[in-house]
Amino acid sequence: MEQGARTEKQQKLRKLLIDLACMGVIGVVLALIGPFGSFQDPLALRLIVWVGFAYLGYFLYAPIDGVAQRLAPTLDLPAWAVRFVGVMVASIPMSAAVWILPRLPDRLRWPDAETALTQYLYVAVVGGMITLLFTLGQRGSTSEPEQEQAQPENPVRETEPATRFMDRLPPELGTDLLALEMEDHYVRAHTRLGSDLVLMRLGDAIAELQGIDGLQVHRSWWVARDAVEEVRREGRNLRLSLANGLEAPVSRNRAGELKDAGWL
Repeated sequence: MEQGARTEKQQKLRKLLIDLACMGVIGVVLALIGPFGSFQDPLALRLIVWVGFAYLGYFLYAPIDGVAQRLAPTLDLPAWAVRFVGVMVASIPMSAAVWILPRLPDRLRWPDAETALTQYLYVAVVGGMITLLFTLGQRGSTSEPEQEQAQPENPVRETEPATRFMDRLPPELGTDLLALEMEDHYVRAHTRLGSDLVLMRLGDAIAELQGIDGLQVHRSWWVARDAVEEVRREGRNLRLSLANGLEAPVSRNRAGELKDAGWL
């Protein structure tokens, strides 16, 4: 478990450093180009402003994808809708920074409503594109190593897909798999003895669970049948109480499939 936690921290730190390096390069390029009339400013000032904007934009927009994947199951909304709201909210402080910082200390003036709205929309579009690029880029970076990991070491393992997934987990978690939960760009595997993160997509993980009696109950959850202890209804929403105390949401479009399978 400790080794898995260290690996997880190393992967996240590596991703953060790569992201920060990329944003630094973007900031330097923008400083050299001097867009939006900033070319008239001294290069040193442009470097400070545009590299600062790049890092500020990263810390405002980069968390949106992870937050969306966590909130979407709770709100029973598609992740893209939560991402859209996140971009619109993050663009408010970003727009203010883009307007104020280049005009300090002696050129600061408040924009009129039309100018403020126009700049906000520009910032939102750019922020949305950055969010999309980081999301797609991360999806691609997680899929490549998993394709390599999915290659069997010998032909015998091809007939044991469930064992192949369980081999990704620390031995101390045992083999009694209860559920898979999508977290950011990872899958958290829950067993009766604990949980651990695996760097792969939920769909790829489910594909390795052939032979285990379970269903995908939500875009972010797969649950083993034996793990379900109770089905709870909250208004129009259904939730599955699992053996380890967790609750898995059931999306409305999956409810019929679960009912046909005798889960409900």
